[in-house]
Amino acid sequence: MRDEPHHSDLAIQLDDVHVRLASAAGEVNILRGLNLHVTRGETVGIVGPSGGGKSTMLMVIAGLERTASGVVRTAGIDLTKLDEDALARFRRDHVGIVFQDFHLISTMTALENVAVPLEFAGRADAFERARESLSAVGLSHRLLHYPGQLSGGEQQRVAIARAFATQPDILLADEPTGNLDSEIGRQVMDLLFSLHAERGMTLLLISHDPALAERCGRVVHLADGLIDGETVR
Repeated sequence: MRDEPHHSDLAIQLDDVHVRLASAAGEVNILRGLNLHVTRGETVGIVGPSGGGKSTMLMVIAGLERTASGVVRTAGIDLTKLDEDALARFRRDHVGIVFQDFHLISTMTALENVAVPLEFAGRADAFERARESLSAVGLSHRLLHYPGQLSGGEQQRVAIARAFATQPDILLADEPTGNLDSEIGRQVMDLLFSLHAERGMTLLLISHDPALAERCGRVVHLADGLIDGETVR
């Protein structure tokens, strides 16, 4: 049994979280009283069946999905009290997100894609920091290439560089290797864990691959909108 950390040590606090979505068949309960506490600097893998609520939980943590009820505190901030502008500033300042589908802007170079959140944050050194971030993921030779000129693995490295560039407190990764072959996927995960070890932020990883999730310090199983088990390594 894990000792419950003090609230000041929590990077993520979800208590009795409910998310309900309307559908043609009526209201659907996506999260049904979910509880999750993640300590600052911890690595947590999230596994479970499709449709179990994993991605919705990540969206709630990032302030991209509103809850019907419950406590949501990310990086010590109560997200339920923030309007949309404040939530955008919260994500800018505290959270990096890596998606399965890269979400790069096709008309921007790798350098420009990574610089966008830094410019949004008002950083005068946005492009210098973007260069440093791309160098950290091994893409210093691809700065001026557009996404369409990069391989899938390279595009995901750009997405990771963008997520890390603002030095977030928390990194959320939703199936980051889902569109990559196994070897490139392993390289991307090696990179994620290397950057985590170097910079010490909290890492929450959703993966359909138990072997990837088990690289985290704790693995949580989520099904039918509830956590039904976890393993601490």
